[in-house]
Amino acid sequence: MYDKIGNVVLNYDFYTGEDQYCDGTIEDELLTMVTEEQDVISILKKDNRWPVLYHLSPVRQNIVEWYPLDKNMEVLEVGSGCGAVTGALCRKAGKVTCIELSQKRSLINANRNRDFSNLEIIVGNFNDVKLDKKFDCITLIGVLEYARYYTDTGNPFVDFLKNIRKMLKPHGVIMVAIENKYGLKYFAGAREDHTGVYFDGIQGYKATDSKVYTFSKSQLENVLKEAGYQKQKFYYPFPDYKFPTEIFSDEYLPKPEDLACSKETYDSSRRFLFDETAAFQEVVRSGEFPVFSNSYLVVAEQE
Repeated sequence: MYDKIGNVVLNYDFYTGEDQYCDGTIEDELLTMVTEEQDVISILKKDNRWPVLYHLSPVRQNIVEWYPLDKNMEVLEVGSGCGAVTGALCRKAGKVTCIELSQKRSLINANRNRDFSNLEIIVGNFNDVKLDKKFDCITLIGVLEYARYYTDTGNPFVDFLKNIRKMLKPHGVIMVAIENKYGLKYFAGAREDHTGVYFDGIQGYKATDSKVYTFSKSQLENVLKEAGYQKQKFYYPFPDYKFPTEIFSDEYLPKPEDLACSKETYDSSRRFLFDETAAFQEVVRSGEFPVFSNSYLVVAEQE
């Protein structure tokens, strides 16, 4: 079954009829907001609550805005959510296909991006979706850490990435954005992003029974290699991949003066156990920034 919002196609062929997760009534509010007002800047000027900022801020798009996609390319966005980066992909690529578990979030995405005629949103579990084409680029922005929830195997992270490989064209790439379990902010007193527990990732998630899992740099490299992605390029979004204002690479690592950490926090309370800016600057001087970067963006090529 298909529906259409503006120019956007909504594909319900793989939808079970029930959303498997929801952030509560805020999603109903977001849907009303973007249905009535497409300009997210106008919405953000009127409503400064964290969930509204998180889902609608255009800063979110910085994580993919810089990447050299072009109108000859087809992109698959897995776990597109409320469309945080979908618009940026549509502006750059020829065709964008989204796969998203939640109908509510898909409706939010479709309404905020309804002017794009190159966008199709498939509602359903990625593992259930059958597509008859392959893609030049597949994005996993804040997705890989949840693989245990929707890939029921003995090695879910590797197997999920192997399934992704089947949908890539020769020399196609995946873009994986994920938190670093050893990100300096977690040592400095920030809560683990997914569980809200201090030091949870650093301690191997022993404090919670969550299936979520983030990786160190070397762990992430090994998971990707085991899944068949031998060619990898790491980037380092700062302060993190969710709201990146700078993106560094191994060819251009930050200088100490490039980094300044804000003491403002919007999503949850946190502690400030030491001067995070001073610590990051010392990490840079020591040559260890890639180890302690708060987030990673990895571009891995299908060979």
